[in-house]
Amino acid sequence: MKSIVTPDTNAIEKAVEVLKQGGLVAIPTETVYGLGADASNPDAIKKIFAAKGRPENHPLIVHIGNIEQLNDWALDIPDSAFRLAKQFWPGPLTLILKKRPEVPLEITGGQDTVGLRIPNNPVALALLKSFGGGIAAPSANRFKHISPTSAHHVLEELGSAVDLILDGGSCTVGVESTIIDLSGSQPRLLRPGHISISDLESVLKEKVCLDNKSEIRSPGMMEVHYAPTTQTLLCSKNQLPALLKELSEKGKTVGILSYQYHPTNKNITVIKMPELQTQYAQFLYASLREMDQLNLGVIIVEQPPQNEAWRAVNDRLSKATV
Repeated sequence: MKSIVTPDTNAIEKAVEVLKQGGLVAIPTETVYGLGADASNPDAIKKIFAAKGRPENHPLIVHIGNIEQLNDWALDIPDSAFRLAKQFWPGPLTLILKKRPEVPLEITGGQDTVGLRIPNNPVALALLKSFGGGIAAPSANRFKHISPTSAHHVLEELGSAVDLILDGGSCTVGVESTIIDLSGSQPRLLRPGHISISDLESVLKEKVCLDNKSEIRSPGMMEVHYAPTTQTLLCSKNQLPALLKELSEKGKTVGILSYQYHPTNKNITVIKMPELQTQYAQFLYASLREMDQLNLGVIIVEQPPQNEAWRAVNDRLSKATV
């Protein structure tokens, strides 16, 4: 098992050395912890897929330290990309752009596009500045499992597969970045996140289309993702009493991520979730992970509001539940 280190100057220097030698470093970001490797090193990138058990046709996001580095990774960059970058970077927004020929296909899942973002986390930014190049960093968890929002989650998930874990505390956003595809004739939202469609459209001054294609254009597009190992159900507040009665009659032990419903049965494990969307998102993965470790029969998630503000949360819940 690798140790978790406080990200002081010495630790950042050590992390840079690990990356330059082709190793893996777990990096805190504002969204989730990433499993980082030198994005220019195909052999290092392959270690990411091996550690996660991730299919090699799934593209990775390259994290960069400044807007000027867009030109190191992308071609034919539209003005819209620079406008979004200036508005939202550093921040939880990934831009899909046409890749430069030298960008390894291992990064892009064999596609002609590349995902790029600048994370809004002081540890990640210090590492990127010191490293100087791009760092490929998908979520630091096993494929399809709950994304990690603390250094200890990374250690639980990946252990000795990671050479170094930088502890940046709990993630402040808590769900993966918004992904917008700017490689075509019209902007397309591939994955919802903290930055909403209306946020994007206010900068772009044009409509952002919702992606309805089935191919894996970006991370997080699987039907099942971010999922606990325990059976997890999504249920409306009105349906909860009947479902709880049915599960009780079957002798199932139950845990609930409660949004507003307050069960009277003291044998039910309850985690009360925040009613503010940003706080709910911040604590979602940690709460699912806490429930998953209790060896319950079933986890129930009470359906939060189904509107634009909650699009990212509901997207993650739809992939984590059956």
